[in-house]
Amino acid sequence: MALTEVTIYTDGACSGNPGPGGWAAILIVGTVEKELSGGEANTTNNRMELLAVIKGLEALTRPCKVKVYSDSAYVVNAFLQNWIGKWQKNGWVNSAKAEVANKDLWQTLLKLTSTHEVEFIKVKGHANDKYNNRCDELAVAQAAKFK
Repeated sequence: MALTEVTIYTDGACSGNPGPGGWAAILIVGTVEKELSGGEANTTNNRMELLAVIKGLEALTRPCKVKVYSDSAYVVNAFLQNWIGKWQKNGWVNSAKAEVANKDLWQTLLKLTSTHEVEFIKVKGHANDKYNNRCDELAVAQAAKFK
């Protein structure tokens, strides 16, 4: 049986870094779109970028073929340049010999990417991509709730 194809756009925002933050994901299956968003009072932009992808993938009720669009080089490059594989191999220590930041979220994201066929695609932030722009609006609105 073929896997359902899902597109997920994600974004994170933070007012101050650390500071109040928000995340957003838009799931698209065929012509159906679903918006998800949330936030935290004291967080970082990178945590919100990761949480956006996690929440998008967690919303799926069965294994799917997923294209994740993100403007976060941090998230996308971790997979495309296999940083995450190197971190695992080195016991979650990065090239600077420090513990990988956001290890808890990376481990959650790894579990989710093992459930689904996931392709990460980098998009230019604050450009002419309506879904990326909408995610940014939602994430910024969530961060503003904590100011």
